[in-house]
Amino acid sequence: MDISQLKSRLASLQNPRGGQKKDFSLTIWKPTVGKHLVRIVPSTYNKSNPFKELFFHYGINNKTMISPTSFGEKDPIVEFAQGLRKSDDWQSAKKFEPKLRVFVPVIVRGEEEKGVRLWEFGKQVYMDLLAILEDEDVGDFTDPIQGHDITVDTAGKETTGLMYNTSTVRVRTKVTALSEDGDKVKLWLTTQPEPDTLFKRWSYEEMKAALLAHLNPEEEIKQNADTVVEKTAETGDLPWEKIEEAPKQAFTLNTSKTEIDSKIDDLFNF
Repeated sequence: MDISQLKSRLASLQNPRGGQKKDFSLTIWKPTVGKHLVRIVPSTYNKSNPFKELFFHYGINNKTMISPTSFGEKDPIVEFAQGLRKSDDWQSAKKFEPKLRVFVPVIVRGEEEKGVRLWEFGKQVYMDLLAILEDEDVGDFTDPIQGHDITVDTAGKETTGLMYNTSTVRVRTKVTALSEDGDKVKLWLTTQPEPDTLFKRWSYEEMKAALLAHLNPEEEIKQNADTVVEKTAETGDLPWEKIEEAPKQAFTLNTSKTEIDSKIDDLFNF
């Protein structure tokens, strides 16, 4: 028995969209609970600004999708949120607005052999780091020769009482070089993951379909069931697996389903 071939088949079944699953631990650094020391390095892709802002939708039809607004493109989910705002439904609109995530290239002290990875964080840590830049005694902490390391102190959910870990940052006052090894510095400044290429880019139509399925989950389940029945009738083959959909919460706007459909129709000019 060819074990490696069967392992490959398992991977393909676990990832039906094709291709191998990305191991984001090789490119994304998320601090574990405790203290860490990192050095933010200048970006290969933007010499003037190492911080890359990207926006994401979470939980739309059980998916995580990068918003096309990250690249200056139209986003049907954002358009839907804007429509809700125009109807004064600000609370519901907020649920559909993409969330900011920031990526910056770092060397994690003690893990230099892993090379440059992207530290991912949210708005609060981003503001804290930008505030450090305003300190004239610190200046450009990314400078490979006259820069500063950053201490990252991460508290766990048990400590914060929140549903996620939180991090605080502070700059080390001592000026240090990125490394005493010039070859390593050259490698780290030229070999970095590119944030723009890490995540699947969803088309406008794909995102619109995900939004509609999220707003009308029962309709999506019915369509999936109809598709299986049609294929079975055509081929005479029985499906290998019974359709089992994860439970989904129907979206509510304190309005009737007819009113929701009307808003969707107006938004997309159906």
